[in-house]
Amino acid sequence: MRILITGASGFVGRNLKHLFEQEGVEIRTLSVREAGWQLDDTCDALVHLAGIEKDSGTVDSEEEYFKVNAYLTEEVFKAFLKSDIRDFIFISSIKAVVDSSDHIVTEQTPAKPVTPYGKSKLLAEELLSKISLPAGKRLFILRPCLIHGPGDTGNLKTLYKIAEKGIPYPFAAIENRRSYLAIDNLRSVIQQLIQNPDLSSSTFNVSDDEPISTASLVDLMYKTLHKSPRSLNIPAGLIKSITKVFSAVGLDLVEEKIGKLTSNLEVSNAKIKSALGIDKLPLSAEEGLIKTIKSFKK
Repeated sequence: MRILITGASGFVGRNLKHLFEQEGVEIRTLSVREAGWQLDDTCDALVHLAGIEKDSGTVDSEEEYFKVNAYLTEEVFKAFLKSDIRDFIFISSIKAVVDSSDHIVTEQTPAKPVTPYGKSKLLAEELLSKISLPAGKRLFILRPCLIHGPGDTGNLKTLYKIAEKGIPYPFAAIENRRSYLAIDNLRSVIQQLIQNPDLSSSTFNVSDDEPISTASLVDLMYKTLHKSPRSLNIPAGLIKSITKVFSAVGLDLVEEKIGKLTSNLEVSNAKIKSALGIDKLPLSAEEGLIKTIKSFKK
């Protein structure tokens, strides 16, 4: 098996390349940032990761999200249609559907993205889905929730630093439910999709099998650090008041960060497991998180 990965220099791409190569899969990489790029026709599948990864605030305009995440994706897809590559796997995001939800998110959940990142990912999905596929080609759209693994510098790393310094986690009173995705599980899903020729093109949510509360996640970090958990049980009502104050004085980023820590986002992976004919993914949510946490220690 030979896989072509765009965006292989990013956190997800680097990890996928490493994990695939450990499984004996040959990986080719392609940068689509420069003019004149061409697809490698000898590959069996193309995993498209290239894009603006997060709502980081470093992008000059909303238009940049759509230019890179949507229209560049469409351009790569059209090149794929002219190539001899069989499978196109687009790594979208659960943010193309929702940022948070008090209901379990499935593939039938109406898409209501709220950020430029999420809206650009949804537009990319729509652009690809409206193009007719020739015989012998497949399109898989994957909507992962928060992906984690070695080298992660996002919210999990921030929480780890809090636990490492022994700072009490202030929102332990909120028992939310959030889904995560270990990079090992994402690699497994992609490989199984490619290896199963009987599967038809489709869109799948991808998450670990079990959700976990942020408070439990922090406790797991303390446990992995061999420290006693430290937390504060600030009432939920007070937390909402605090976030409103931050928002009122223009600190929307603080409100957003607190929201990510305390809101619900439970994602069902039932459809992808049914398609692959499996009962569970290789790593449980806890096993995957422990592996990531241990990588922070190194």
